[in-house]
Amino acid sequence: MTEEIIIAGFGGQGVLSMGKILAYSGIMQDMEVSWMPSYGPEMRGGTANVTVILSDKEISSPVLTRFDTAIILNQQSLDKFEQSVKPGGILLYDNNGISVKPSRTDIKIHVVEATAEAARMGSPKVFNMMVLGAYLKLRPIVTVDNVIAGLKKSLPARHHHLLDENKAALIRGMEIVA
Repeated sequence: MTEEIIIAGFGGQGVLSMGKILAYSGIMQDMEVSWMPSYGPEMRGGTANVTVILSDKEISSPVLTRFDTAIILNQQSLDKFEQSVKPGGILLYDNNGISVKPSRTDIKIHVVEATAEAARMGSPKVFNMMVLGAYLKLRPIVTVDNVIAGLKKSLPARHHHLLDENKAALIRGMEIVA
């Protein structure tokens, strides 16, 4: 089993964090893992993406042009990566700011209203964890417990009090994915 994922959006949306958490989770499940971030000098507000590969066998190259799954958080990324999803693959997107919906018919397209739901919960910072939860519902490659452990590893200790809130967001993302 090999899962090749692109996560893309604006800097500040937690794109790189989601990728890092997935990578840590895969390591905790004894998978072979590749995590390759890409972002412009703008950081916040500029575009950012990360490629993550999770596999039960050795990964030959971290460089990909086609993906099993694309997790998309803005229109620019949708425009850029929709055609890069392999036929039969998954395109998961948050509909906030998406004006032109994906149009392919040879892939599975799922919407998660994570921005709106995080706002309803009064915690917009957990938006990315809702999106990650939606992904895990569609592709349960790593366990929620390992995702929380990966989050704990990637968060500074001063933010560990937010782990329960993030776990709740993961679970909520699993519930609201369409």
